[in-house]
Amino acid sequence: MRATRSRKHALAVAGLALLTACSAGKDAVARGSTFEFVSPGGRTSIFYDPPQTRGTSPELAGDDLADPGKQLRVSGYPGNVVVLNIWGSWCGPCRAEMPHLQQVYNETEASGVQFLGIDVRDEPRTAPQDFVRDRHVAYPSIYDPPGRSLLALKGYPRNVVPSTIVLDRRHRVAAVFLTSLLDTDLRPVVQRLAAEPASGGPGA
Repeated sequence: MRATRSRKHALAVAGLALLTACSAGKDAVARGSTFEFVSPGGRTSIFYDPPQTRGTSPELAGDDLADPGKQLRVSGYPGNVVVLNIWGSWCGPCRAEMPHLQQVYNETEASGVQFLGIDVRDEPRTAPQDFVRDRHVAYPSIYDPPGRSLLALKGYPRNVVPSTIVLDRRHRVAAVFLTSLLDTDLRPVVQRLAAEPASGGPGA
């Protein structure tokens, strides 16, 4: 009986060791998989490199803030680096970071970079519309008060506002920022991703 228990315990330990060995780390994403956010252990800036470790973003879509009835979606920007910024007009840090985002957008749009906001917890609609108009924000935003569009991002902390997700040209998640940003934080990441090829062979 004791020998049987010892053998079972050894098998259980070996199985656990195998599972641990197969894990690529807390923040890793299996190659070719759909992105699933994993808790970063307190970190507010998470990067997914090399490119083959990046998970593909699910489709994110919703009503255009500026043009009710028009749909905006990530897949509408094929081959572009896409910077997704979750914000609200009620959010002080969002007000502080918006000029920095607009500056990086101005500098990188010509190199194939698209910014797309996702406006959450904002009612009535006129408040965020006035917000972007007063700040001369040139890129579009999805109007999504309940944050339903973000449900597609498994495990993503929807309560963190502002936050920013940067997709590479193949719309794989390359970086996540769970904090407000300066242009100096975002610019080098976006420029690096814009310099990557839109497509490539294995490992690209």
